[in-house]
Amino acid sequence: MSLDARVGIVLVSHSAELAEGAAALAAQISGGTVAIIPAGGTDEGELGTSAAKVQRAVKLADSGAGVVILPDLGSAVLTVRVLLSESGDLPTQVGLADAPFVEGVVAATVAAAAGAGMKAVLAAAEEARHARKL
Repeated sequence: MSLDARVGIVLVSHSAELAEGAAALAAQISGGTVAIIPAGGTDEGELGTSAAKVQRAVKLADSGAGVVILPDLGSAVLTVRVLLSESGDLPTQVGLADAPFVEGVVAATVAAAAGAGMKAVLAAAEEARHARKL
């Protein structure tokens, strides 16, 4: 792992626009120091998820420090779980975050930008579920 390697983040959404928007928000927060790759929609540009898109995104996000995946809804979680269970062609450190989509990516991005390791970035994403708004 290089000295400037950071944990990468993949956003898996049923909507390409939602994944891209959340990635843009998080990228602004990190100042471009964290690879945040959207994997939204199907390969045909429809609503849904694509294991092939997720696999490509994980490879793009990996700099050697690991990759945290944040899915939006139920079947996105299933797509990622199947991919992780079947693909030996992914980086060894890949974590699936049980986290809110927007709050989770922001928290994970802040941790990754600060140089936190895989476990800390995953924990930051998951702890975001407790962030109160009022």
